[in-house]
Amino acid sequence: MCRKMAELMQDIYDVEVVTTKAVDYVTWNNEYEHEKEIINGVTVRRFPVERPRIPDQFNIINGKFLNGHLKKSEEYLWLEEQGPYVPELIQYIHEHSEDYAVYVFFTYLYYPTVKGVREVKEKAIVVPCTHDEPFLKMKMFRSVFLEPRAFLFNTDEERILVRKKYNNYYIPYVCGGAGVDVPPNVSGNAFKKKFHLNRYIIYVGRMDEGKNCQELFEYFQKYKKTHPSDLKLVLLGKASMSIPEQRDIISLGYVSDTDKFNGIAGAEFLTLPSRYESLSLVVLEAFALGKPVLVNGVCAVLKAHCEKSRAGFWYKGYSEFEKKTSELLNSDTLKAELGKNGKKYIDENYQWETIKRKFSDLIEYVSENQE
Repeated sequence: MCRKMAELMQDIYDVEVVTTKAVDYVTWNNEYEHEKEIINGVTVRRFPVERPRIPDQFNIINGKFLNGHLKKSEEYLWLEEQGPYVPELIQYIHEHSEDYAVYVFFTYLYYPTVKGVREVKEKAIVVPCTHDEPFLKMKMFRSVFLEPRAFLFNTDEERILVRKKYNNYYIPYVCGGAGVDVPPNVSGNAFKKKFHLNRYIIYVGRMDEGKNCQELFEYFQKYKKTHPSDLKLVLLGKASMSIPEQRDIISLGYVSDTDKFNGIAGAEFLTLPSRYESLSLVVLEAFALGKPVLVNGVCAVLKAHCEKSRAGFWYKGYSEFEKKTSELLNSDTLKAELGKNGKKYIDENYQWETIKRKFSDLIEYVSENQE
């Protein structure tokens, strides 16, 4: 989302991206060699992560927080252990604070945003990507939500969550989200032929416990026991957890964008078990492709997408998962109707030109209202 926004805005503004040399959010190992490069016309400045994340070490302090024993004085240690710990990046912002009219920070949870907003709060727009999760209890995040000049929220549900928790109604905002880019010539049949598939439902994204994937695996296996068929669960994305060794669960790992879109197009529906989402681009992509979704109703954002679009269902617990899965699998008419609704929802709400205009208005406001 950050990369797309930077590229989108460069025909209006001089845009630079300040980021790390890391690729993997789990390790934060430095992978990029160059400090500066041009990508699709955008200058990207990369700074080294001073130390990688040590999982065992981070898990200890993270467990301490989750068990309610982390002191306020230890929160910044948690932030550094989580990563990416890039003090050189913050020093660059400090030294060049006057060189940029506006700073845009993506995602509230990480070191560059927590430290960076404090350096340039009068010029800061925060795209927090917030969802209702335990980490919002940390006191150090208050500055991220109380000090910036403006917010770009992904959804109304995110806005409501942040406003209610931090009572920061005085800070201007727009609700933007992300546009959806669907390539031409998408073919579900091509995906089925390539991977020797017939009927399947699909999950796209990171596979780990934080995404509630274990529950999806359990629900799917339980469904297959009581509803035997050739139905498969196809998984696309990096696995950070063990995948059940079961012939009806097929993990393909990372695939090309072509295969991703073809895979969604060929599926009966897309499912997303996550409890914590601030937008979910993959759900929007499914809608754009005319595919219904089945999502975890505990997540307010995902449930709201389904309610507003009338293009998908949500569940809470296995019985609802079972019922909605059967409804979707057994009615082509229902899937076609939901698919039509999904395309309309995307056309009316998630076009890049609309988001570009909203974002530009916010940038102009921040540029003109600095103390």
